Amino acid sequence: MTATIKKRVTQVLFITPPFTQLNTPYPATAYLKGYLKTLGYESKQMDLGIELIWKIFSVEGLGQIFHQIEQSQIELSENSARILRLKKKYLQTIDSVIAFLQDKNPTLAYTVVEGDFLPEASRFEQMDDMEWAFGTLGIRDKARYLSTLYLEDIGDLITEAIDSNFGFSRYAERLGLSAREFDEMDEALKQPSGLLDEWMCQILDAKIKDVNPKSIAFSVPFPGNLYGALKCGQFIKKAYPDIKVWMGGGYPNTELRSLKDPRVFDYIDFITLDDGEAPVKLLLEYLDGKRPVDELKRTFIRQSGAVRFINNSAVKDIPQRETGTPDYSDLHLREYLSVIEVANPMHRLWSDGRWNKLTLAHGCYWGKCTFCDISLDYIQRYEPINASILCDRIEEIIAQTGQNGFHFVDEAAPPALMRDLAIEILRRGLSVVWWTNIRFESSFTADLCKLLRASGCIAVSGGLEVASDRLLELIKKGVTVGQVARVCNHFTHSGIMVHAYLMYGFPTQTAQETIDSLEMVRQLFESGVLQSGFWHRFAMTAHSPVGLAPDLFKVKNAVSGLGRFANNELQHEDPTGADHDLFGEGLRKSLFNYMHGIGFDVPLHQWFDHQVPSSSIPKRYIEKELQEEQFLLKDQQRIIWIGEQPELVPSEEEGFAELIFSGKKEDFALELPEEFAEWVYSFLENVGYQNQLQRLKSIKEDYEEKLGDFSELAESEVWQILRENGLLIF
Repeated sequence: MTATIKKRVTQVLFITPPFTQLNTPYPATAYLKGYLKTLGYESKQMDLGIELIWKIFSVEGLGQIFHQIEQSQIELSENSARILRLKKKYLQTIDSVIAFLQDKNPTLAYTVVEGDFLPEASRFEQMDDMEWAFGTLGIRDKARYLSTLYLEDIGDLITEAIDSNFGFSRYAERLGLSAREFDEMDEALKQPSGLLDEWMCQILDAKIKDVNPKSIAFSVPFPGNLYGALKCGQFIKKAYPDIKVWMGGGYPNTELRSLKDPRVFDYIDFITLDDGEAPVKLLLEYLDGKRPVDELKRTFIRQSGAVRFINNSAVKDIPQRETGTPDYSDLHLREYLSVIEVANPMHRLWSDGRWNKLTLAHGCYWGKCTFCDISLDYIQRYEPINASILCDRIEEIIAQTGQNGFHFVDEAAPPALMRDLAIEILRRGLSVVWWTNIRFESSFTADLCKLLRASGCIAVSGGLEVASDRLLELIKKGVTVGQVARVCNHFTHSGIMVHAYLMYGFPTQTAQETIDSLEMVRQLFESGVLQSGFWHRFAMTAHSPVGLAPDLFKVKNAVSGLGRFANNELQHEDPTGADHDLFGEGLRKSLFNYMHGIGFDVPLHQWFDHQVPSSSIPKRYIEKELQEEQFLLKDQQRIIWIGEQPELVPSEEEGFAELIFSGKKEDFALELPEEFAEWVYSFLENVGYQNQLQRLKSIKEDYEEKLGDFSELAESEVWQILRENGLLIF
C-alpha cells in the first residue's frame, strides 16, 4: 500500500501584478501575510511583476521576442530595426547584465564601462549630456547606469513591436488612468492574449499549481497594475473556477469607491477598500463558511447582477500594534534589479538598492493639504506606533531578509516619533540605513537632524509643492518657503539628502507664480540645501478639499456626475489661472539640470518655448533666509548626548582631571578643574542616549546648585566642544 501525500492548502495567495518596482517589492502583500500569520492562517505571496521581468529579460524570453518580431514582418522604426539587427549581441549579453544588476556578477562592471560590451541604441544618445555625472559615479554605479539604458532600449523595442502597453513600472497605465467607464478596459481584456500576457499567466499558473490556494488576492497600488490584475483574474476564472479572486490596494481605495459596473466582476469576485487586515479576515471567515456575506467589511461584490457594497461597521479596524511584522518570505529578495535611471544620489533611491518598507504611523498627522485625499481613511485616521514596537519589527525584518535598509513609506513621518525611533535605534545598537517622507516642520532643528543622521537616516522627501507663500497658504501646507529652506539646510548640513515634491497648476496659480516658484527652486539647489526634486502636475481628485468644493478654489469640475467605474481624478477648468500645460516641459528640463548641479546661470525664460514673465524673486532670497539662526536655550528643551561616555582620569596638574573622548575617527581630551570635570562626566552619563530624555531645566538647576551660573557654561568653549561632538538640544 502506498501513502498519498496531501498538499497543505494555502488559504490565500497574495500577488502584486505587473509592474511596480524593479529594485524592491511593494510592501502591501508582506503586511497582510504578516497579519494573517498572527491569526494562524497559511498564506503565500509573489511579485508577479518582477518574475515576468526575469522571463522577458532572459536569453529565452528575448529570443522569443526577436523571433516574433521577425515573423510579424511589421515595419519598425530605425531605432528598433537597429536593435533587431543587433539581436545576437543582445542575446549574448542579457543574462550577464541581469545578473550584474542583481549584484551577482559585480566584476562585469569593468567590462561594461569600457564601452565595448553593451550594444547601444537610442537611449545611449543622452550619454553626451551625462558625461558630467561620471566624474562622481564609481565604476559599478556607472555600469549600472549604462545597463539601465540598455534595458530601456530593449523596453522601447517591446513597446513598439510587442506590447504598446509595456512599461517597467506602468504596465497598461493608460487603461487605468481616469477610466470613468469600464468599456475600454473590458474591450482590452477580451482581445487575444499577447506574448507578455501569455508569459504572465504561465508564471501564475505554475505558482497556483505549486501552492494550491483557495483564493488569490491582488494588491493593485497604481493604475499601471490594474490591467495585469484583471487579466490574471480572467485566466484564473477560466482555468481554476473554484478559486475566489480578490482585489484591494491603493487604486481601488481611491478610484473605485463609487463602483457601479457589474462587468468588473467577470474578472474578480471581491474588491476591498482601505486597510486590508479586517476585510481580509472577514473574507476568509466567509469563505470558510463561518460568516454570512452580510458581515463582510468594506467589500464590493456582485449580487443578482448588480454591484453591492457591504460594510460591517460593527467590526473595527485592526490597531497598528496588532497587525504583526510584515513578512517578506516567499519573495525572491536577492533577485531584484538595482538600476540607476538618474545619476542624482537622492533621486536614485527609488530604483537603486533593496529597501524593507515599513510605516511609522497609519495616516497623516497633518491631514490638511487641500490637494490631498484627506477625506479617505488611509490618510484621515492617524495612528502612530511606538518606537519600541517599530524597532522590534525592524529587528525581525533584518533577521528575515538579511537587509538593513528601510524605507518608511508614511504620508508624512511625525517628527517626535522619528526622534523616539532614532533614540531607540541608538539604544539597541542597531546598524540600519533609512529614509522617509516628512513635512518641512520647523521642529526639524539642526540638532534633531544630527540625531536622525546618527541613527542611520540618509534621506528625506517632503512636499514643498508650490514655492509660493500665497499658494502654500491656499494649499494649507502649514509652511513657508523660508521655513522649507531652513529645514532643508538643517538636513543637508547633518548629512541627510533632501528630495522635494513640487507641484504646478494649482487652482488660480498664475504664470508669474509658476516662474517665481521655479526661481525659488533654482536658488534652493544653487544654495546646496536641496538635492533632488520632481514636478507633479496638479490633479483635482474627488476626495480632496478642492474636488469636494471646487467653487471655493475658483475652479470648475468639467465633468458632471459619476462614472460607473473609476472616479477620482476630475477634469477641471481653471478660469483664473495660467495655461498650466505650457509649463511642464520647461519645468522638467530646468529641474533635471539643477539636480545635477548645472544650469543655474541659464535665464529662466530659456527653459521654455513660449514667452514667460521675468521672476519677481530677489536673487539672494534663499541665501538671506539661510542666514544663521539664533539658537536660544529654553528650560523645557530636551537634551541628549549621543557620543560615547568619556574616560575620566587624573591630570598631571594638581586639581585638574582629564576627560578622554573616543570618537569613530579620532580621540580628543578636555583638561578641566577636577570638580568641573567630574560634573561634566556625571552630566554626560545622565543625558546619554541609554537614559530617558531630560529637560534642560533639571540640568541647569543641578549645575547652578553645584558650580555656578549656567549661562557662563552655555557660553564656554567646553560647552561648544560638547555641542560639536554630540550634545544635542531640541
